[in-house]
Amino acid sequence: DLATALNDRGQVRYLRVEFAAAVQDFTAAIECQPGFEVPYYNRGLVRYRLGDFDEAMKDFRKVLELNPQFEDAALSLKQAMLDKEEKEKRGY
Repeated sequence: DLATALNDRGQVRYLRVEFAAAVQDFTAAIECQPGFEVPYYNRGLVRYRLGDFDEAMKDFRKVLELNPQFEDAALSLKQAMLDKEEKEKRGY
């Protein structure tokens, strides 16, 4: 389906380090199928990598709301929280 295709294209763009385009694809996949947790997770990973911890945490929380058994999302949320705290301690 379209949401899966957009998510897959986002993955390719992520691997090509085309982060803005990847986020657009993941967002489009979410708009097509709001209950599909995978593009939220993938978008969260990109946002995390860009250092946008707050938005990454929102995406990871949404994944867990949709699928509480998504272990990678739980781990990623914990890591984003730790990294945000560390960033704030260092003052940047």
